[in-house]
Amino acid sequence: MSYSFEYIDIILLAMIAGFIFLRLRGILGKKTGFEGKIPPQFEKEFKKTNIAPKPVNENFDEVSQKEFLKGAKIAYETIITDFSDSDNKLIASKPLLGKKIYDQFKEALEDRASKGHFAEITFIGIKSAVIKTHKKIEDSLEVTVDFVSEIITCIKDKDKKILSGDSEKIKTVYDTWVFSKDIKSSNPNWLLIDTIT
Repeated sequence: MSYSFEYIDIILLAMIAGFIFLRLRGILGKKTGFEGKIPPQFEKEFKKTNIAPKPVNENFDEVSQKEFLKGAKIAYETIITDFSDSDNKLIASKPLLGKKIYDQFKEALEDRASKGHFAEITFIGIKSAVIKTHKKIEDSLEVTVDFVSEIITCIKDKDKKILSGDSEKIKTVYDTWVFSKDIKSSNPNWLLIDTIT
């Protein structure tokens, strides 16, 4: 007797599953399998409506600035920690650096490595990040940002003797960085192109 109730449950569940499947198919549609060429009479119209990647907002309004600052803070921490880690190599930050800055950082790291020195850093956090200026130069948008951050950093020699900095003291750092982006590019990355001391 109990077996018959189990069969009824299974049938009811199957009916519910079938109903849900049919509703989803009705809402989402189904793939027809047609992947042929667009008829010639529609091809010209299709090309007109083809959507290009969205460029950066040239006006750089308040919403754009807020979004930019979120990314700039992440880039700032990534670059600082990558430059100041013990391997004396730029790995995580390489895609975020313009050629001029990359070459400068690389040269400084090679010099540090040749002396047998390495850095130790603890990134505490960013106290503030404020857009100082933004301007359009030809096809690029350049944004200058004032950062105030807190870090613990020191440079040590191969014997782990501290040469500069303090391994326990929190230091407030003031940086002004210039980021640039090609406004016609679909690449979302901004590049650090200059640091102002």
